[in-house]
Amino acid sequence: MRWEGGRRSGVEDRRGMGGPGMIGGGGIVVVLIALAGYYFFGIDPQAVMSGLESVQGGQQQEASVGNPQDEAGAFVDVIHTSANDTWAEMFQAQGKRYEPSKVVLYDNATGTGCGTGQAAMGPFYCPADNRVYLDLNFWSTLDQQLGAKGDYARAYVIAHEVGHHVQNQLGISDYVEQQSRQVSKSAANALSVKLELQADCYAGVWANRSNTKMNWLEAGDIEEAIGAASAVGDDTLQQASQGRVVPDSFTHGSSADRIKWFRTGFARGNPQDCDTFGV
Repeated sequence: MRWEGGRRSGVEDRRGMGGPGMIGGGGIVVVLIALAGYYFFGIDPQAVMSGLESVQGGQQQEASVGNPQDEAGAFVDVIHTSANDTWAEMFQAQGKRYEPSKVVLYDNATGTGCGTGQAAMGPFYCPADNRVYLDLNFWSTLDQQLGAKGDYARAYVIAHEVGHHVQNQLGISDYVEQQSRQVSKSAANALSVKLELQADCYAGVWANRSNTKMNWLEAGDIEEAIGAASAVGDDTLQQASQGRVVPDSFTHGSSADRIKWFRTGFARGNPQDCDTFGV
């Protein structure tokens, strides 16, 4: 992916600041592997972190916004900026106002608007403060443990999380949350799957439109994104962790469905094709 030179709007860099409830380095990877299928990509941080907040406190840290000088930080800055720019243009074309998300880089643990965020949760979006949270150590887990290699696999992660921000802007997240309170656990899981698959589709929309504008795709990039989508399918992770697949417990969708919806968004770059709730 030819991302160098892309526009940068800055990140909130909390790396090196420490944070509440930090986890020992040896335990992080183990927890990440075990929980990746459930907390990776668009977890509901308000539900997951509520318990942590009561024990550890969820005091939000503050850091200045700027352009990271390291390559890993610069990459996140470019991709996150591109995703926001892409959605701002589409919202404007519909006569709507888009409020950009922000991205926070941190180590191990940090305060968020949703409570205490920890690296073991993987990348996540907090709707309470409109921020995407990312511990860059997750890239090693994505690559080495989950087998999703390449910079475009990482770009897919970021674009998916911004997709959750788009859902929050459109009121889709609130709708799912309200409906989930009124139905059974399995039905609520099914709603969660639809929400996640739509964010996958939105990531595909970004992939299409950003490449039209920047011409930054290289051979193998889309395959890297598809590899990431496949690696974090509920069925793949359940089979690896427990030796069996329980579809009623899916919260993010099967590998096949995640690939399908990313491809759907990428095919035309049209968010109208991403109506997972109408399928």
